[in-house]
Amino acid sequence: MEGIGNYRLEVKLSADKLEADIILRVDEEDIDNIVVVQSDIYDALQQQKVKVGILEDVVQGLCTFPAKYANAKVTIARGVAPVPGADAIIEYPYLATVSDDEGPKELEDGRVDYYNITSIPNVAKGQLLARKTPASSGTPGTAVTGEPIAPKAGKEINLKPGKNVVHNQERTMLYAAIDGQVSFTDHDKLNVFPVFEVKGDVDFGVGNIDFVGTVVIRGNVLNGFRVKASGDIRVLGSVEGAELYAEGSIEIKSGIVAQDKGAIVAGKDIRTSFIQNANVTAGNQVIVSQSIMFSNVRAGKQIICKGPKGIIIGGVLQAGEKIAARVFGNTSATPTLLEVGVKPELRQELSNIQKDLQNVYENLRKTDQGLGVLNQILQTGKELTTEKRIMQIKLTNTRLVLEKECKQLEARRKDLESELKGEGPAAVEAYHVMYPGIKMTFGKLVHFIKHEYARTRFIVLDGEISTATLI
Repeated sequence: MEGIGNYRLEVKLSADKLEADIILRVDEEDIDNIVVVQSDIYDALQQQKVKVGILEDVVQGLCTFPAKYANAKVTIARGVAPVPGADAIIEYPYLATVSDDEGPKELEDGRVDYYNITSIPNVAKGQLLARKTPASSGTPGTAVTGEPIAPKAGKEINLKPGKNVVHNQERTMLYAAIDGQVSFTDHDKLNVFPVFEVKGDVDFGVGNIDFVGTVVIRGNVLNGFRVKASGDIRVLGSVEGAELYAEGSIEIKSGIVAQDKGAIVAGKDIRTSFIQNANVTAGNQVIVSQSIMFSNVRAGKQIICKGPKGIIIGGVLQAGEKIAARVFGNTSATPTLLEVGVKPELRQELSNIQKDLQNVYENLRKTDQGLGVLNQILQTGKELTTEKRIMQIKLTNTRLVLEKECKQLEARRKDLESELKGEGPAAVEAYHVMYPGIKMTFGKLVHFIKHEYARTRFIVLDGEISTATLI
């Protein structure tokens, strides 16, 4: 059967080639008289190489009710969309062995006993610490033209074994190489450190502590003393004007009263009940349950103080991503400085690495150029002079050194870019109220709080500090 009437079939593919649309072009006066035949439709599809996922009901509709489809775009073929791969995940089975019952106990008189915790959660040699499920590649799709469409692969995550941790041959499992306590340190490396335990206070009877492992102190750390650990530090009492340095995390049950002396520095997190007149720095988070008062507190990512009281008054607080508290300031408008938004030290390091890499790339280019000239001489059948042989050896050694340096710099650049890419928009969040007297800084933007704000989030939108109500 031949078509009747003056019509034209146009087939257009979507940008991703997952759909094909067809338009039956016909003059208005011919709409009721046209007859469309299947062969014309398949010819039009074939011209655009459409051969997969053709919708037969649409083909039949165009032939049976052409007036219904006249001059209207309709989908006539659908391909199969690719299924993206699943991201890699890391599970930590050892956490299941940590009892939820551990922690300070409330005494009959209502006081809390921070000195007698039932046990310190340790792991045993050979115990499984982390299990990685690798990212999947996903399932390919098919375009309407029959071409395969590659799926987006899942995001990979690397297990990072630290000290006293070993992995299996496939690098999907991490195991403890010794008995000890698990500690995360720089760049999320997983370590197992031996535990050094102090039964009471760190005082003149104990002295300063410098331990390659995790330190547990069941009492207080008094004025003027220093505790250093390559793992974590856990203090079940309080910390006065002392110095605490941990490559991992620091937990202080009864708070910090430093009288503007000493310093608390952790590579990962710092957790405590309150901070008063102290200098505190954490590579990741500072989490406080009660109050931060007249202190200098710095966190690579977040400072969180949102317990039942959750108050921040005075001092200087700096965080890469967010500062959050139930209450900021007081009715006396006590000056308090909040700085959020950027990680200057990471961005500066990334900038330095980019410059170093450019130098390495340029030196590699010059080295390869020199080696290329010498190889051309050898290809002509000539022998290298002694001087040129020595030059060849030096250039080859230089290239090996440069390649090693290049790999190290590129790996660090990748880590930094990943960390900075994960940054969300910086924010300050007041869950109950923010009083006047607060100076807020987002990068180069400065905002002074001159009246009370209730349940408010402060963020940067379109280059300005904006507010939104917290629900």
